[in-house]
Amino acid sequence: MLKEFRDFIAKGNVMDMAVGIIIGAAFTAIVGSLVADLINPIISLFMGGVDFGGLFANLNGDYATIEAADEAGAAVFAYGRFIMAIINFLIIAFVVFMLVRSVNKLKKAEVEAPAPAGPTQEELLADILAALKK
Repeated sequence: MLKEFRDFIAKGNVMDMAVGIIIGAAFTAIVGSLVADLINPIISLFMGGVDFGGLFANLNGDYATIEAADEAGAAVFAYGRFIMAIINFLIIAFVVFMLVRSVNKLKKAEVEAPAPAGPTQEELLADILAALKK
């Protein structure tokens, strides 16, 4: 059983998946920072200083900020965080789309590349005949 497990782990698909998950987690952190640190301030500038991440509706109690409501453990309808999650998803989906599109173009170019021309059947037979005459 241990040998089967080792063989399973050593397969390329499992290793590729593990690498993909690790890179995906790092990529998510990068996109999260991109949205929070670069895109949100630009959107906020055009929206008159509104911070999407801080938009919420109080469900019980009266809290000035979402951080205060979180600290108090109050129930809030955090629709601003949801908007930010949608923006993150759209950015990640677009970048993944561009990566897949690029890989597909590279694969298509490899398939369409002509194979190197080898000797024809007649040339091979002539070489064999010449070798037999020696």
